[in-house]
Amino acid sequence: MNSPRTTLYRDKQNAKLMGVCSGIADYTGVNAFWVRLGALFMLPLTSGFVIPAYFITGMLLNKKPPHLYVDQEEQQYWQRVRQSPKRTAREIRARMRDVDRRLAEVETYYVTSNPRLSSEIERLR
Repeated sequence: MNSPRTTLYRDKQNAKLMGVCSGIADYTGVNAFWVRLGALFMLPLTSGFVIPAYFITGMLLNKKPPHLYVDQEEQQYWQRVRQSPKRTAREIRARMRDVDRRLAEVETYYVTSNPRLSSEIERLR
């Protein structure tokens, strides 16, 4: 049930070499510069294991589809989903509660000013 928007891709549009670091940056929402800097920092710590891991990852990952996100806001939304799905679900629930509250206020306004509508709603319950 993996959505294409929650999958790690190589980002060839912002790539320097194969697009692995820019894909990780897109996936996590971190700036690509910091991901690349982290990869360089890991180079001596892992005795060069980062280099073959980079190329293997570059061969295994699919390219990012060109029209994966409609706009920047959608891209940021999916990055938040990948970072913390529970928090994102809470935010959506809070927004829906707010919409429900506002709709209830509108309904109350129209029902109190229209007794015929109020009786019809009560009859339907």
